[in-house]
Parts: sequence; structure tokens; C-alpha cells
Amino acid sequence: MELVLIAIYSSKEQKTGLIHRASVKLDMLKYFLQLAWELKAIDNKQFSQLSPPLAEVGKMLGGWKKQLSTETPPV
Repeated sequence: MELVLIAIYSSKEQKTGLIHRASVKLDMLKYFLQLAWELKAIDNKQFSQLSPPLAEVGKMLGGWKKQLSTETPPV
């Protein structure tokens, strides 16, 4: 959330890097959630409640990153 909030108020040049970092952190969170489920630290219900919102956030970040890349193509 911190990186997303910073990206909102950043210049276009900074947004892409910040969104990429936020996406990496989200992927790490999803990985650790999966690991917790596999190690039985969380049950199926908790895993199934947490996974869909994280996937949706991933789609949103991916869309934002794609929009930024079409607006400002890489140099």
C-alpha cells in the first residue's frame, strides 16, 4: 500500500518503478501466503478468503503498469 500511495503522487517517470516494486512485494506476499497454507499455518478457509483479493490487486497493478508503458514507452 505504501508504494502504491507514493506512486499516486509521483511523477510519471517514477511511477513505473514504484508500481514494479509494489508488484514484486505483492508477489512475495502471495508466495508467503501459499507457504503458510502448505505448512498448515492457516487453514483452507483463511487461504480461500485471502487469495482472491490479492489476485485482484495484482490485476490492478498489472493494468496500471501496462497503461504507464503505453503512455511513456521505454527509451
